[in-house]
Amino acid sequence: MKIEWTPLRAELAIWRSEKLALPFWWRDDDAVGPTSELKMLEELSADSGVPVHLAIVPRDVQDDLTHALTENMIPVVHGWAHDNHAPSGHKKAEFGKGRDSAEAKQDLTQALQRMQAVFGGRLCKMFVPPWNRFDAALLPLLSEMGFDAISTFNARQQVFPTQGVEQINTHIDPIFWRGTRSLVPPEQLVAQIVNVLQERRLGLSDAREPLGYLTHHLVHDADIWEFSRQFLMEICEGPVTLYRHDKKEKS
Repeated sequence: MKIEWTPLRAELAIWRSEKLALPFWWRDDDAVGPTSELKMLEELSADSGVPVHLAIVPRDVQDDLTHALTENMIPVVHGWAHDNHAPSGHKKAEFGKGRDSAEAKQDLTQALQRMQAVFGGRLCKMFVPPWNRFDAALLPLLSEMGFDAISTFNARQQVFPTQGVEQINTHIDPIFWRGTRSLVPPEQLVAQIVNVLQERRLGLSDAREPLGYLTHHLVHDADIWEFSRQFLMEICEGPVTLYRHDKKEKS
């Protein structure tokens, strides 16, 4: 696949000339167990040198997943069961508006207990709500249970939406979910990435928040894999500081 990366290269050149630093991270959602797709994800992480924060569904996690994860694959908590509890007519959410707080707390408790049982001290206490939606009224529950981060999608509005819980979002998703469910047209995707970078450089969004790439390894086709490979190589040519939440920063 030939992708025109010139606009991204030009933007990254400006970042270098202005001596700007770009914190960057990678999150992949919906893992449950060892698969051939997970192996491909691990290989791409190794080839690019970019760690993957693997958002794992606690209810369905397989015990042997822990043995399949390399040091560069960081387990984080992806909801409880990835079930939709949104009222009819509302966008899908497991922990969205209107969710009973007692029920939500029970699910969060089960999620954390199950993930700690499987991954022990290796677990990173970042919470990734399914469908990237989380009711702000439930945020104190995350703090109460010891989570130290929440990750959804789009530029964050607050660094700490509740005490002790940092917002670290993702911003780039290569999948055309409402269309082909394959790759977003590459020229459109590159333009989106450049726009996100320009907004940061111009102070229109929080440049301190790690720029997040979001993937879903279980549903990738060949084009999504290839775009991801090329993109990770391209972005790492910029003035990038690789971010991993368990170690905070890695240059």
